[in-house]
Amino acid sequence: MTTVRLPRALPRLRRLALRPAVRPVLCLLPLALVLVVALRHRSVLIEGFGHLRSAEWPWLVAAASATCLTWVAAAVTRQGAVMERLPARRLLATQFAAGAANHLLPTGLGAGAVNLRFMTVCGVPLARSSAALALYLLAEAIARLGLLLGLLIAFPGALRLGGLLPDGAVGPLLIGVGLAAGTAVAVLALVRRLRAAVFSFLRTAFGEARSVHTRPSRALALWGGSLAFPLLQAAGLAAVGRALGLPVSPTHMVIAYLAATVAVAMVPTPGGLGSVEAALIVALVAAGGPVAVATAVVLAYRIITVWLPLLPGALTLGALVRWKVI
Repeated sequence: MTTVRLPRALPRLRRLALRPAVRPVLCLLPLALVLVVALRHRSVLIEGFGHLRSAEWPWLVAAASATCLTWVAAAVTRQGAVMERLPARRLLATQFAAGAANHLLPTGLGAGAVNLRFMTVCGVPLARSSAALALYLLAEAIARLGLLLGLLIAFPGALRLGGLLPDGAVGPLLIGVGLAAGTAVAVLALVRRLRAAVFSFLRTAFGEARSVHTRPSRALALWGGSLAFPLLQAAGLAAVGRALGLPVSPTHMVIAYLAATVAVAMVPTPGGLGSVEAALIVALVAAGGPVAVATAVVLAYRIITVWLPLLPGALTLGALVRWKVI
């Protein structure tokens, strides 16, 4: 009598049957998330588009152009963070898709996951891809903070920094940062495997950083892109401010943007939705703008930089998943 061993073969057959069905679902998932986010923020969308109707269109075109250039700057910075030559067109398309992913998932998580997957598909080992991602984030943070501090030194009266935080919030904020740092140190000291993994990652990251800085073209791309990215974002806000007649100088609007984005960098909301708008309004008011006009500028700015690219970005993300670019 012949014995047929079906139970052992069935799990493998199920996995093979499910794989073709998973990718179409992943392609449609970004579109579903866009619909959910748009429905949740429909009042902001309606009000923002209303402000755009009364704006000066040449300045809005300038803001849209600056937004498009941010994806180029991000692509240049990503290339500068890794030694391997990445395919330029796919890299640029990935940054556009990563922008949409970043607004659908907690801040930084969406773009990081998309870029990490892209680098691994391009043949960069996972450890070095993770190190390159960390290097990119570190360079962008240093550039943003450096720009903000430099501009505040050059224009000391541009911003009333006390208005960026509620009264009495500085003490609890510092205590929270101290507790978080202490907890992280304690966990590393007590958990040996985690400590070993962190030190291994740091060795890889420092090695990748040294390699990148031995190539002048890579170092220039890394730091040039890191400086250009926040400046282009801030230039977009300044252009929208001019379009809506905000009585604040462009330089002060740039400083307000940098200060607001630094203040909300640690807020774990999708793309900073809600938190960025609030911080930008407060920063523009601190720079001397009327509350009503500052609110209109921020809503119009977020329409241009977030909502208009969101649907095509989600479509690009789905296409990249379908074509196995990521």
